[in-house]
Amino acid sequence: MQLFIDTADIGEIQAAQAMGVLDGVTTNPSLVAQTGKKMRAVLEEICALVPGPVSAEVLATDYETMIDEARDLAAIAPNIVVKVPLIEAGIRAVVTLTEEGIKTNVTLCFSPLQALLAAKAGATYISPFVGRLDDIGHDGMGLVEQIVDMYDSYELDTQVLVASVRSPTHVVEALRLRAHVATIPFAVIAKLIHHPLTDSGLARFLKDAESIPK
Repeated sequence: MQLFIDTADIGEIQAAQAMGVLDGVTTNPSLVAQTGKKMRAVLEEICALVPGPVSAEVLATDYETMIDEARDLAAIAPNIVVKVPLIEAGIRAVVTLTEEGIKTNVTLCFSPLQALLAAKAGATYISPFVGRLDDIGHDGMGLVEQIVDMYDSYELDTQVLVASVRSPTHVVEALRLRAHVATIPFAVIAKLIHHPLTDSGLARFLKDAESIPK
């Protein structure tokens, strides 16, 4: 399973990259707004740092403007993946963009039927938002399981990109369910490496090492 970072913060991207485990980046308008910079400038900087897929989201909600924005985004760098909302105009846009060879990430997925339509349209990735479903008492990872099983059963090529990840448990479940990608905030990435037994074991080793003759 690939690990993407869900951020537009260059410092966070560099820190994740330094660990050597970063496969790509996802952004959205909310994350870009937090940087205080123009979207194109942020995306250019990210693409210069990260060779893997970088998801960049359209702001339009109508088909024609969506296509124009998507083409502009795709022109920034060859590793741009255009994020499109899971609405009717978005599904139409995915069909066109796929025909043009532009990779897409269909975002804000909350049902298996939405995921089916995105795959049939030719989406490169589908992004089920597991944390937001959990927030309203639904089973976010249950949706991931449904989508993975459906795509496997019907041999659909769209990759399942688990989004709205809130904890390491979501990442473990994504692995267990054979999702293709999990996109993770930096705060959660930092938690993946930590375990109390690792910390206590290291402390014990270092203490015992003090008694080794010099």
